[in-house]
Amino acid sequence: MKKISTTQLAKKLSISKQKLDLLLLECNYIETYKDKYILTNTGISNGGSVNESKRFGQYISWDENMIIPNIDNIKKNITIPKKQKDDFRTKFIAKLRTNDGHFVRSKAEILIDNWLYNENIVHAYEKKLPIEEELYCDFYIPTKKIYIEFWGLENKPEYLKRKTIKQDIYKKYNFNLIELNDNDIFNLDDILPKQLLQYGLKTY
Repeated sequence: MKKISTTQLAKKLSISKQKLDLLLLECNYIETYKDKYILTNTGISNGGSVNESKRFGQYISWDENMIIPNIDNIKKNITIPKKQKDDFRTKFIAKLRTNDGHFVRSKAEILIDNWLYNENIVHAYEKKLPIEEELYCDFYIPTKKIYIEFWGLENKPEYLKRKTIKQDIYKKYNFNLIELNDNDIFNLDDILPKQLLQYGLKTY
């Protein structure tokens, strides 16, 4: 069977490559690793393979006639939002260093990051969510796919709008989300173990 690239497959299905990537993520055919897509065992069993190009390096290819579940539903319901010019992440530079070497944007995030580090919980800072929308979480714990958001500027209308958008997206994809605010920061020892436990992550 002929193999084609993800871009070629997207063209054949009359869908954008971004939408196809999202669909492949939802089907667990691919996953994100260090801001790149990698092929999963499920993807391999459904016709995916890794190829090498002298010009582009490694890329994923697929059987030309592969069947993708829910393709029609994805086409109808997923839209790509326009990227905001005044991106929050460019306004607040991450320049505060944590104990594990992460650079974060606030003293509260230092406390959260250091707490996770001291509990030996592997985590990432500002990881892009595996969705089509341009969205980054504050912290991500890969072992249980837990996202942590710290809401620190809730007295500003612009920030509250951004908060609502992010909350709606987390609900849309049914992600495991822990939300923290200013009142929680100095009670992390009481709050985070309980919140993490509800998603199956036990701290000691």
